[in-house]
Amino acid sequence: MLRRVLAVCLATGFALSAHAQEVSKDPSRAPNGTYRLDSLHSQVLFSVIHVGLTDYFGRFNRLSGTLSFDANEPEKSAASITIDTDSIDTPSSRLNEDLKSPTVFASTQFPSATFKSTAIVRTGPETGRITGELTIKGVTKPVVLDAEFRGGGADPLKGDYALGFHATTVIKRSDFGLTGMVWEPFVSDNVSLVIEALFEHEKE
Repeated sequence: MLRRVLAVCLATGFALSAHAQEVSKDPSRAPNGTYRLDSLHSQVLFSVIHVGLTDYFGRFNRLSGTLSFDANEPEKSAASITIDTDSIDTPSSRLNEDLKSPTVFASTQFPSATFKSTAIVRTGPETGRITGELTIKGVTKPVVLDAEFRGGGADPLKGDYALGFHATTVIKRSDFGLTGMVWEPFVSDNVSLVIEALFEHEKE
């Protein structure tokens, strides 16, 4: 029995490895059309500098979004992501409740934060800058994401074509009214964001 289990695991591993090697960095090989964010394999991470000494990380656990992808002219693509602010998650459960409170994200009044792209400029074969509007707590500000196209390929688990992206930016808490906390003097105004986005093609 153990031998059978090991054989299946090895076979699955080889199959997944083979699929992983089929990732293409050529966007023109991807299907045009609408892609849906795979929320189980996408993340929005944030970090602030704590007491000037260390980076303190958190994340949002619930996301959704779409990508309208133009394979021949990727700069004409458009993306939008919605973040459930009530799903904020840090190592401290007490801090999580503070962040959801009216003083910070006011999750009951503003249950979602959104990003909508307005322009894309390619800076290299696999890199670009995505300009868009970020809305947090009812405040909308322009932001620019430094983005990397990680490639595309068939998802070995679902079979759909998937596209992967990595993006970073830095915003200021004060721009969005995320101020007034008793612990505010101990954290930086600058907040670093890291976005890992996996989009799956929606078949017609």
